[in-house]
Amino acid sequence: MTFDFERKQRIAIIGGGPGGYEAALAAAQLGADVTLVESTGVGGSAVLTDVVPSKTLIATADAASAIDDASSLGVQFYAKGETGKPLKPEVAINLLAVNKRILALAGQQSEDMRERLIEAGVRIIPGHGRLEDEDAIVVSTGPGGTDFDRIEADTIIVSVGGSPRELPSAKPDGDRILTWKQMYNTSAVPKHLIVVGSGVTGAEFASAYMNLGSKVTLVSSREQVLPGEDPDAAKVLEKVFTRGGMTLLAKSRADRVENTGNGVTVTLSDGSTVEGSHCLMAVGSVPNTRGLGLEGAGVQLAESGHILVNKVGRTSVPNIYAVGDCTNLVPLASVSSMLGRTAVFHAMGDAVIPFAEHKIASNIFTSPEIASVGWTDGDQAVELKLDLEENPRAKMMGVKDGFVKLYAREGSGTIIGGVVVAPKASELIFPIAIAVDRRLTVDQLARVFTAYPSLAGSITDAARAMHGVDLRGEA
Repeated sequence: MTFDFERKQRIAIIGGGPGGYEAALAAAQLGADVTLVESTGVGGSAVLTDVVPSKTLIATADAASAIDDASSLGVQFYAKGETGKPLKPEVAINLLAVNKRILALAGQQSEDMRERLIEAGVRIIPGHGRLEDEDAIVVSTGPGGTDFDRIEADTIIVSVGGSPRELPSAKPDGDRILTWKQMYNTSAVPKHLIVVGSGVTGAEFASAYMNLGSKVTLVSSREQVLPGEDPDAAKVLEKVFTRGGMTLLAKSRADRVENTGNGVTVTLSDGSTVEGSHCLMAVGSVPNTRGLGLEGAGVQLAESGHILVNKVGRTSVPNIYAVGDCTNLVPLASVSSMLGRTAVFHAMGDAVIPFAEHKIASNIFTSPEIASVGWTDGDQAVELKLDLEENPRAKMMGVKDGFVKLYAREGSGTIIGGVVVAPKASELIFPIAIAVDRRLTVDQLARVFTAYPSLAGSITDAARAMHGVDLRGEA
């Protein structure tokens, strides 16, 4: 028997979202023959209908909010009226123009990613891919459509993402009952938006539309907004929401949503109703794993349809990997991207660092933002929290809501986690994430210089405040 050691390893990827995209780049970088099959466009739903569009909308909402808040900094906007008296102009949101910009930016980002893949030598095939056993995928024109290509591969990576979960009693119609994908079809800011679901997606859209001028009612089945997140962070956000005029309905479950023609009626489990102009259903997502031929290839799935993978993205079939929201791991674009690279490195024999959930820096793009990393609870940790209003840069910016919180290991002082609630917390969490990943102590972090004044200074201030603590909770 002879072996062809000159043949490149063949890697086929189904789905070009963040995980599939990074997997394709990494595989090309290592010299593999790479084929990517994508049905909607490079970047997938994360770029075209989810992460990029929603964060662009939030950036617009933040700009509108900044204009409203400018008067507290001494900045006033006036126009001269007919009588010569100054008129205070109102902030107007042209949502049609906003959504046009959002979708254009998403399309441009997708095109930029496609061009980068082509430059790297990746073959891109538009279409729907499905597994044919464990060593090939078939490409068709659509689910149940005509097959037009078959790709043999040594390694297959599945990165098909997820879709908004739909409830039979609250079926989205794209008119007044909407999923987050359909929010960009609206031509005017909803007069009264009812958001069902207070998780990350629900909280982000509720925050954005409140700042765009909508009356917002947030229906939460749990006791706090953002269940599972830091309770102090949730309290800050609830205070901001209430101050902005939002109605919070805690421990309330939506049983039914009806389009009444000129509005919506949401019926709660206790029989009461809430009426509004539009309703956003933000009740989670489901993996896009149906019809992929996974079971036939021997890939093990959870009851929910998510693909079960280990810490390098490997499935129950050795040469088949899966990354992203279609798996049982944390549904974040950053996790998908990192695991896409890890899966390729593992498949091709390169050095890998297995996925570790406690090292993930995550962010919720509300206003203010909420970022966290590492272990943020437990009996073996010492906690220190500094309110952001004590920070000089925050005072200059007029920021009053938020805090920096650090967690350190008893005895050693090793930083094991942190929470930041602040403007651009997504940027401020990075030094804490480095500290967690590199196992730095509070004293090591305290010795790092930060610019003065800066919001980042609160991180070193918190670390310095932990010096001299015996890390058994006593000063």
